[in-house]
Amino acid sequence: MRESIVTATLDTSGKCCPMPIVETGRAIKALAQGEILEIIATDKGTQKDIPSWCERTGQTLLSMTEENGVFHYHVRKDR
Repeated sequence: MRESIVTATLDTSGKCCPMPIVETGRAIKALAQGEILEIIATDKGTQKDIPSWCERTGQTLLSMTEENGVFHYHVRKDR
């Protein structure tokens, strides 16, 4: 499988709901279709919020990882 190339990175570390989702929405709008946004977050709520947001907005969650309380999401803009 080909590795995804991240187009932009959004660091929401230290921010709580709803800011990670609000900022993700703004960041994804700035990308072209097919580009990939990496989201870095420390809010545990993003584990539920980011996948739900992707489903609601028609974006694709490519990966979700956690290391030492820091979450990394790769989201492809599909719409």
